[in-house]
Amino acid sequence: MLALLRAKARLILTYWPWIALASCAFMLGAAHYFETFQGLAPCLLCLKQREAYWVAGAVSLAAIAAGFTPWRGPLIRLLCAVLALVFLYGMGLAIYHAGAELKWWPGPQACASVRAGGAADIAAMLAGTRTKPPSCEEPVWWFLGITMAGWNVIISLKLALWSAAAAMYRGSR
Repeated sequence: MLALLRAKARLILTYWPWIALASCAFMLGAAHYFETFQGLAPCLLCLKQREAYWVAGAVSLAAIAAGFTPWRGPLIRLLCAVLALVFLYGMGLAIYHAGAELKWWPGPQACASVRAGGAADIAAMLAGTRTKPPSCEEPVWWFLGITMAGWNVIISLKLALWSAAAAMYRGSR
């Protein structure tokens, strides 16, 4: 059983840039799904957390491209270390957001004034309806007692740990 777990871990670490890219795409796709199909407009901190995934996706692509260079081993490890830092930054943003949602500290002043509007918001505005921008301090989605920002803390931590492990992995590349 332990040998099987080690083999799976080696496989994940060997292909980590691809897995990190897929994870970023999944997280950004999930955010788009919640915004478009569930009507959950993102607040300022939600949008900032997405930026971390966009940056991590770009770094993942660079690590994948590095696999085709003569310096692939050290370069991929360096880019995996950068990935770990990007995911830790995203986790820090998510901790700040989750803390604001749970009223542990105040959210940013600008949060209530920023909103990414869609076609429905424009139509409502033209019709004279006032739309309330989302607040960083009001969670709009919970699952198993954890807010969306809280889940992002957990996921970002997992991605950061795997990225750090991949940065230290000296397996076949």
